[in-house]
Amino acid sequence: MFGRAIVATDFSPASATMLKCLGGLRAYGVERLLMLLCMPSEGAFALDYASTFAEEILAEQKKLLEAQGLEVATKIVLGPAAREIHEVAAAEGCSLVVIGSRGHSRATEPFLGGVASEVIHRYHDTPVLLMRVGSMAEGTTRCLGATPGDFTGHVLFPTDFSENADHAFSYIRQMAGGGAKRVTLLHVQDVGQHLEHRLPEFDEIDRGRLGELKKTLEADGSAAVELKLVYGHPFVEITRLVREEAASVVVMGSQGRGFVRELFLGSVSHNVARHAEAPVLLIPPLRAET
Repeated sequence: MFGRAIVATDFSPASATMLKCLGGLRAYGVERLLMLLCMPSEGAFALDYASTFAEEILAEQKKLLEAQGLEVATKIVLGPAAREIHEVAAAEGCSLVVIGSRGHSRATEPFLGGVASEVIHRYHDTPVLLMRVGSMAEGTTRCLGATPGDFTGHVLFPTDFSENADHAFSYIRQMAGGGAKRVTLLHVQDVGQHLEHRLPEFDEIDRGRLGELKKTLEADGSAAVELKLVYGHPFVEITRLVREEAASVVVMGSQGRGFVRELFLGSVSHNVARHAEAPVLLIPPLRAET
């Protein structure tokens, strides 16, 4: 599914924690990682800092990945992080971008609300895996999720049956055939978007759609497949189920129905990426042929 991935790092403890949780990506075909450090391009500080500290720290971080059976290359670039991640990923033929959802240092912008947010909003032609890193009471950090580093235990797939969700489902099929143990297919009936008297009609239609997806997955692999149709606000219900169902990873299309409206309100997928207590894999829409 994924051959080569690019992982953005900085010098924070949160980045080191994130790197320790990536070995599980091998289950989905990731064997090679390009570890990218983006430095500010202005001033002598960037060059001095890079030459003095960067190579040494990258070498230590590289060992964390190699210990998990991954082949790792490193690269230091100067320039805005989000732009460089996008351009290097394209130039190097990477099929997955991995970014931590917190962590910062003097050398880089904060990932959450900064680089990660810009990447998923502006550069959305490559799948992006947001690795959630949380703080612990004693000041250390840990990867969030049911079993950190395991991307096959329980895959949660929220769908709104949009074209982008259908494309994201092609990745779920590969996961089901590649060792995923459990898959939950979720649709949230946004009661604010429907006339209440028509909910039974919509329920019947959507249960049928979920059922067809289940049949497809059961033909692709041995994963246990569960269907869930719930009511409420999609973001609230998805993040609730991530916690209650102990999801290992959430897979979503990065756009959905009503996307133009959601550009102003904050899309469901991007809000889930910011707040879910598990890694979130965002799948971009298929690019139109030119």
